[in-house]
Amino acid sequence: MLVILTGIDGSGKTTAARAMVTAALRDGKDAILLRNYAGRRRMSLVSARYGIQFPAQLADAVETLIRSVNVLISHTKTWKYPGLIIMDRHLHCQLALRQVRGLPRGRFLPFLLRKLPKPDLIIHLVIDPEEAHRRILARGTDVETLDDLNSFRTAYRSLPEYVHFTEVNSGGTPAEVLSKLRIAIANADSSRGTSLDRSKASSQGP
Repeated sequence: MLVILTGIDGSGKTTAARAMVTAALRDGKDAILLRNYAGRRRMSLVSARYGIQFPAQLADAVETLIRSVNVLISHTKTWKYPGLIIMDRHLHCQLALRQVRGLPRGRFLPFLLRKLPKPDLIIHLVIDPEEAHRRILARGTDVETLDDLNSFRTAYRSLPEYVHFTEVNSGGTPAEVLSKLRIAIANADSSRGTSLDRSKASSQGP
């Protein structure tokens, strides 16, 4: 089962991804975590430290290349993997960044999304941007403004793919968030099983 996690910075994607895999392994199930980073955090730190402002198109080109390669490697690693696959971030994240930067969607990323295996579930972690901003300041590993986080939230919701996302509120405790995520995965797995049963029945005929 392939599950993709998206959400604005500070929504807890990486923490949630680790928790889901740990919980699945604890239950005796096969599970793997794959991260599809784009190097954006490192670029933002370099920019803040040295006062370098990367042009939007250049930053997007570098991030798109890195993220696309990581996504392709991740999907290769999971070929015929029998257990739970959690992907922390995906191409949708880059499409949202393009929205924020005022860049067009382009053709390559949407094309790649259509060609890659369809996920069983895309979970979008929903959090108030002010809470996300407090988390980012507390961890002190990257820099994001509140305006940026509000823009990211709007950008995600404007993606045409967003209608297929499952929203999960990530503003609670880690245990509460994990419980919601496990319910979302269980519901998706149940729906997938029902669809497979119907498909088998249809193929067998009357």
